[in-house]
Amino acid sequence: MQSIILAGGKGSRLDPYTRILPKPLFPIGDKPIAEILVRQLQRAGSDEIIMCLGYLADFMKLYFQDGSYFGLMIRYSVENKPLGTAGPLRMVKNLEENFIVVNGDELTTLDFQALYEHHIETQADMTVAVQKKSVSSSFGVL
Repeated sequence: MQSIILAGGKGSRLDPYTRILPKPLFPIGDKPIAEILVRQLQRAGSDEIIMCLGYLADFMKLYFQDGSYFGLMIRYSVENKPLGTAGPLRMVKNLEENFIVVNGDELTTLDFQALYEHHIETQADMTVAVQKKSVSSSFGVL
């Protein structure tokens, strides 16, 4: 199973921290966010991950290399100019018919394997996982 991690953004809301480290490499405990995602996807059956990179791409490449340390293959698609959230998908070569796409800076308890299997079983053109959240705040919410 192929998985794509979208990790090309600048993370400007976390400036100045993202001036030196891409947001997917921010640690949560003893592992970066993107490593947690890679391990989740590997456990779900992914044997190949394509990382769509842009800003500070070399840091991600140095950290993950070819993926053999994680027991899978990692390859990279690097955008020279920002292409937006889904734009990098157009650049990825040799995509299988079905694959998983995740943002490189979001953590989830989603069962990726179950989602993928549901997608295959229903023969959907696209399957999107969403979660309804209620936001409680003493301030206005837009």
